[in-house]
Amino acid sequence: MQIRTALPEELPILENLARAIWPVTYKDIISSEQIAFMLDWMYSTPLLLKQQREGHEFYILDTKRQDVAFMALEWTDEQSKLKINKLYVLPSFHGKGIGKKLIEKSIERAEFTGVKQIYLQVNKDNKAVEFYKKVGFHIEKEALFDIGHGFVMDDYIMAYWL
Repeated sequence: MQIRTALPEELPILENLARAIWPVTYKDIISSEQIAFMLDWMYSTPLLLKQQREGHEFYILDTKRQDVAFMALEWTDEQSKLKINKLYVLPSFHGKGIGKKLIEKSIERAEFTGVKQIYLQVNKDNKAVEFYKKVGFHIEKEALFDIGHGFVMDDYIMAYWL
């Protein structure tokens, strides 16, 4: 297993992974219309490139030379918090320690930059909530976000303290 920083020319890998993962992960949680909307809204390569230029860090995890997961990190609140903006693993690789490796990478980056809190948003019905609890995150609060076009994100904000 290897984690590498995504180069700008590798950002289509993230988009392709998201388009493979989201329909499976969210099929029983949100509508296919919302999945399509959110993929276009949050995972287009031009948007990812814009975020990277604004300081977001993107990581790709590969195993046996196959890209199977990715993560995006963003420093917020004047660099005092680290947000895991995106963390997705191909469903066929769940339960193999890949998500945990990416969390460990986020902790490493937080420690390196002196951040004391890592946080993320996760859909309340996403099975990943239990994974995040298992690796040390706890639910801070619930949040409902209107994202337009009649869609909402009904999430938990979860935090990990270093």
